[in-house]
Amino acid sequence: MGLRKSLKLEDIGVTNQNSFRIIMTVTIREAQESDADAVSRICLLTAKGGQSADDLHDFKELPGLTYAVPYVKLPTTLGFVLIDDKNSGSGEGDVVGYTLASRNSREFDRYAAEHWWPILAEKYPPSLAQKPADKEFMELFRNMHGKSEARVSFGAANMHINLLEPYQRQGWGSKLVGRMVEALRKEDPDGGVTLGMDPRNLAVRRFYEKFGFESFEGGKFNELGLKFSKAKNLAI
Repeated sequence: MGLRKSLKLEDIGVTNQNSFRIIMTVTIREAQESDADAVSRICLLTAKGGQSADDLHDFKELPGLTYAVPYVKLPTTLGFVLIDDKNSGSGEGDVVGYTLASRNSREFDRYAAEHWWPILAEKYPPSLAQKPADKEFMELFRNMHGKSEARVSFGAANMHINLLEPYQRQGWGSKLVGRMVEALRKEDPDGGVTLGMDPRNLAVRRFYEKFGFESFEGGKFNELGLKFSKAKNLAI
């Protein structure tokens, strides 16, 4: 028997050791209520058109309490989180991205209007705000809008996705979208899902279009929808 050749990264097509580390340590699992703090922080760090909004807020929890935490706490919701275990001695790993959704937007809005937004409105009166972004969220809690009739007519579900910058453009966003669309499609094969894009980051539209998302009747310029029957290029 000949001597075994030592395996190098180049031998398996990996030329960037950082990319190799990310590939080998990142996994996806279902979101849990215990992920609330982690998804809230990711929301803050991506809330300014995909960039960190940390400098815009004294109350740094506000973006997450609006767009992330309800989706791991309230009824009708589901999600998947991206986990990197590189720095974890416990085996739990760090949450570095997520996709969150409500199966039923109307029911989500109804429940949140009764049980979520009033609590936040009481806790965060606009008089506390020193920064405009904080005041905007605090006022929103007192007059939260629900999903439009156009969105709900197109599809009962709504979803969104966020990843920390080092994990973008690695294919993980596509996998998160794939996992979510498949989960929603199993429950409602003839249905659909909508999402809203940050107006400051409309370039992300091309990312969603490759899965079959498109504009829909009555939708806003930054809203897209996907009929599950038309989904394509899903990476699970």
